[in-house]
Amino acid sequence: MLREHNKSKISSPTEQLILVDENDAVQGYQSKAKCHAGAGLLHRAFSIFIINDHKQLLIQKRSHKKRLWPLYWSNSCCSHPRQGEADLAATQRRLQEELGFMTPLKFLFKFQYHARYKNKGSEFEICSVYAGRSGALVQANPDEIAEWKFISITELERELISFAHHFSPWFKLEWERIRQHYLSEIGLA
Repeated sequence: MLREHNKSKISSPTEQLILVDENDAVQGYQSKAKCHAGAGLLHRAFSIFIINDHKQLLIQKRSHKKRLWPLYWSNSCCSHPRQGEADLAATQRRLQEELGFMTPLKFLFKFQYHARYKNKGSEFEICSVYAGRSGALVQANPDEIAEWKFISITELERELISFAHHFSPWFKLEWERIRQHYLSEIGLA
């Protein structure tokens, strides 16, 4: 399902992302393009999982315009804090830009991962994972999202078994940890 969003393009290859070390200490700043080129540069990121009142998870299919993992299903929203931007401010900005709403979020965990996409580049991130609840109308930005849907946990598990290759690598890592440790905490158990 795609409902048009009235915002123009919200992301740029020149925006300055936060370079970090393995302890998530700031090491400097670099363009989004350079952070994702080749094997990638370790940078800060976040992923958001939104749950509705029916205990369904909002997932999105990434836009065909995405350099990395275009048209792959992923979590509700993910992005990067920019130079000078606090993580929580970045999460709310990105929810509004991508999905057309904001909602309070709960921090779940932080992890580091590295995933290469063909010869196009890599994600090399220390990613903070958040969850929130919302019944707000989704207004997906078509520059970021090709499709979206709310999905039950049972159906998501079936899709991950049958079509794991259709999901982004970070989503699969995050979901496994959420499934094992956080379902009750975020109201999905």
